[in-house]
Amino acid sequence: MLKELVEKSRSKRTFVSGEAIPEELLLDWIDTARKCPAARNLQPLKYKIISTPKECAQLQPLTFWAGSLTIKLPPEDKEPTAFIVICHDRSVAAEAPIFMVDVGIVAQTIMLRAAEDGFGGCIIGSAKAEKVSEALGLDDQLVPKLILALGRPDETVILTDAKDGDVNYYRDENNVHYAPKRKLEDIIIK
Repeated sequence: MLKELVEKSRSKRTFVSGEAIPEELLLDWIDTARKCPAARNLQPLKYKIISTPKECAQLQPLTFWAGSLTIKLPPEDKEPTAFIVICHDRSVAAEAPIFMVDVGIVAQTIMLRAAEDGFGGCIIGSAKAEKVSEALGLDDQLVPKLILALGRPDETVILTDAKDGDVNYYRDENNVHYAPKRKLEDIIIK
């Protein structure tokens, strides 16, 4: 069951226009993530929910999607209907590389919960933290680390085996997204 959920939670970059995610779901996904392990159990992560059309339109241009593709993503009128910005609160603990492990754990947990509820999204690491902080009016102690773009997916993503080590993702003429993955035997150290 978990294996299928992981496959279902592949990055989605095209969404059903205007289908809002209920705030109760967004809060539930964050509540699940807050129960994850945390380095030294310090729990310096905090979350900013962006869910109104105005807020989403303000944040969207500050994000960069699928850099190796030459098409604009998300397409016009197919943008996410919510974002969760994962921030490090420096008033709880100084920034340190170990806390990025926590960021990854909670990001994946939220994405799995979203997939479980029929939603999906994309984990975005390409955004200018200063501009995001400014746009969201974040306190100086809150440093954006990752942005989760969320919505009801409106695309097909197919996992394939990588051929000759080529892991570049691509889209076909029908806009189906292919994500080559290294084979199991290629990642096991013997």
